[in-house]
Amino acid sequence: MITIRHLSKRYINPDGSVFEVLKDVNCEISKGEVISIIGPSGTGKSTFLRAINLLDPPSGGEIIFDGENILAKGYPLNKMRQKMGMVFQSFNLFEHLSILDNVTFAPMKLHGLSRQQAETEAMAMLRKVGMAEKAGAMPSDLSGGQKQRVAIARCLAMHPEVILFDEPTSALDPTMVGEVLSVLRQLASEGMTMLIVTHEMKFARDVSTRIFFMNEGIIYEDGTPQQVFENPVHSATKAFVQRIHKLLFEVDSPDFDLLGVHSQVAAFCNKYNISAKRDAADTLVDLAASSLMAGSHPYTLRLSYGEHAAVAALDIMKEGIDASPLKDADPQTVAAMRALCSELVEEPTTRGFRLKFIL
Repeated sequence: MITIRHLSKRYINPDGSVFEVLKDVNCEISKGEVISIIGPSGTGKSTFLRAINLLDPPSGGEIIFDGENILAKGYPLNKMRQKMGMVFQSFNLFEHLSILDNVTFAPMKLHGLSRQQAETEAMAMLRKVGMAEKAGAMPSDLSGGQKQRVAIARCLAMHPEVILFDEPTSALDPTMVGEVLSVLRQLASEGMTMLIVTHEMKFARDVSTRIFFMNEGIIYEDGTPQQVFENPVHSATKAFVQRIHKLLFEVDSPDFDLLGVHSQVAAFCNKYNISAKRDAADTLVDLAASSLMAGSHPYTLRLSYGEHAAVAALDIMKEGIDASPLKDADPQTVAAMRALCSELVEEPTTRGFRLKFIL
């Protein structure tokens, strides 16, 4: 249905430097797929959708939609936009028109429908999203969730082949998110082809046929929800979907500021509500500095907490070695460190060796 090859988007800054938002995006989208696009802020997710719809024309690449390259010179954009709808996070309703008139406007203007036919179809779409009783209301009379449902009905009234949703719940109060997600679930069950930029991870996992994880301007990972959420290939994907938070220290000399480390560990534990793990983390840091890693500078300390699994860990990592630092360590130190964790993982890395203390 849609083939995207080497899509790029770059901007020229006022100082003449180039900012590349999309670098080399490639994918195939089949009819009936529901693809959720996830990833950190600023990685090009919304730009990707706007580039597909040519609201923000790409700098390079190809977009083949229904067998035609919509980036080709002379391609009629109205033809594409009648088949590809878009729903924005900010609703974009016409404030001076009633809800019914908002939904009938485009079918009458672009499809040439009579008012009676347009209103009949509009009411059917409003019923689909649970907004028929508000047909005579004005947008200012509606809640955010209701406005977004009207925006979806307006899009559906054009009978698109595919709909692009740009963070459709991000501007909503948390109490209103569910009503919009319910409409999207219904559309997914009916076989509508959809690309959805979202931060709602549970929704993405439950509804999608595929997940795009975007990072650094590319589709970093593409797979089924089960693969991306349970067995991600890349560490960046794992950190994002499991909401792993990290605190990193490079201990480069015996004079390293350990008091500063303890202060940041305390703040980290308080922030993520794992204060019960603080004493163990502090003691492990001290034992590493005073005994286990004394004279083995530089080494790295990393405190992490994964919200998804509710697991906190302290890693001690040393480059350039191929055996565990515990091998020749003082037995009392080893025993004390083991007693501070529920599990100890000793594993080689691509650049050295890591001890992972699960707190």
